[in-house]
Amino acid sequence: MKTWLTHHREAAGLAVGRLLGAPVNTLLSILAIGIALALPAGGQMLLANALQVAGTTSSTPQISIFMAQNADAKAATEIAARLKKFGGIAKTEFIAREQTLTRMKASQGLKDVIEALPANPFPDAFIITATDDRPENMEKLAAEFRQWPKVEHVQLDSAWVRRLDALLRLGRTAVLLLGLLLGTGLVAITFNTIRMQMLTSRAEIEVSRLLGATDGYIQRPFLYYGALLGLGGGLVAWLLAGAAALWLRGPLGDLVRLYEINLVLQPLGLPDSLLLLAAAAGLGWLGGLLSLRQHLRQA
Repeated sequence: MKTWLTHHREAAGLAVGRLLGAPVNTLLSILAIGIALALPAGGQMLLANALQVAGTTSSTPQISIFMAQNADAKAATEIAARLKKFGGIAKTEFIAREQTLTRMKASQGLKDVIEALPANPFPDAFIITATDDRPENMEKLAAEFRQWPKVEHVQLDSAWVRRLDALLRLGRTAVLLLGLLLGTGLVAITFNTIRMQMLTSRAEIEVSRLLGATDGYIQRPFLYYGALLGLGGGLVAWLLAGAAALWLRGPLGDLVRLYEINLVLQPLGLPDSLLLLAAAAGLGWLGGLLSLRQHLRQA
């Protein structure tokens, strides 16, 4: 008596035989699925690299307080004392105007320009790290600091953090939407391909039913067929995304160097690669299941 594993092994063998029996149709179907899945796979790859860049930057929002140009050392000392007594501040860093001037002079191309100026154009500054970095709390602190005497400008660095987070959320949503749309296309391709397979195997299916074969026994090879078809398309999508990463690595490297960003475009990681292959196989299986149910219901 055949075991459960034997039945599945035989069904998988039949599916492989059907794939190899029509190599041109199989290749075209796998290429169509792979190209469709390459778009969300490439989007996920770019998103993962964007997250890598975001992780290398400072993710802790800070508040920068810039003193007025006419503020003297006494005014800076008073602000430092107020900050020390002020609640909700985790860390305070004072940057003297002379320190900023020295750093700017060390920058390439700025030394001659700064030395031509009649006076030091940079103000004293304080860099504040809050204990609670929620946007509403940071804005409240910034509003309070703007009212202090001799404070010329207060810059809230959490704005770029919120913009970056919004862009990343938009990217995730776009990749998800694109994956859903093209995943539906994968199901449709598998649906039609298995429908044609069942039409060509109609006589074989009828004989199997006369011999007492169950619907599960009849469906099993076609489900494996759909899963293998989707898996092949997923593998093509993975290869296309990897090739795109290698092809774009040079031009993108030239671009990010201009912005002094340390980024090397990486292909899909192991978790994303496994997810892509599993999703492709699962969608192929789903397309086969829908096609089988419709055909057997009509039969």
